[in-house]
Amino acid sequence: MSIKIGITGGIGSGKSVVSRLLETMGIPVYIADVESKRLTNTDPYIRKELSSLLGQEVFEGGALNKQLLASYLFGHPDHARQVNGIIHPRVKADFRRWIEDRATSLIVGMESAILIESGFAGEVDFVIMVYAPLETRILRAIKRDCSSRELIMKRIQSQMSDEEKREQADFVIVNDGETPLIPQVLELISLLSKNMDNFSRK
Repeated sequence: MSIKIGITGGIGSGKSVVSRLLETMGIPVYIADVESKRLTNTDPYIRKELSSLLGQEVFEGGALNKQLLASYLFGHPDHARQVNGIIHPRVKADFRRWIEDRATSLIVGMESAILIESGFAGEVDFVIMVYAPLETRILRAIKRDCSSRELIMKRIQSQMSDEEKREQADFVIVNDGETPLIPQVLELISLLSKNMDNFSRK
């Protein structure tokens, strides 16, 4: 049975960089954000439930009306919970199928910015947090998304704080632009590999 690790961290922390390093080292990683978008567009159950919730125009023309969905999500705090209640269980089921297809892999990963908040942490054995200082994260996100500092700060403030993530993480990878990443990832893989027999699901 594969050891399942969850890779999380705030916007601009560098989760994707760590995921790519793991994949380069032979560890497959399920990118929850990408797969969630794919499922939202293709899964019949999700399409049916979102259409019931928002009306048929949410998939007008066959594709997801992202603006309509976004306006609904930000309209009221309960709206996000409703939409997540439709999508997240399907993502979890898809992740489980994905793992079954990779049964020969000793370690598999799931990358998710909302790993803990969404309940996805319950799908993995260990939570890995990618940490970067706040100012570093802001500058990275501004450059990557061609966005304003104000908008990036709003997104950061809407996410779980680094302190809360640290408390729930089993391993922290520092991605501050100065501390080398590869040795930290190798240390993580080494720890997991050496103690495989001792690990059990939480």
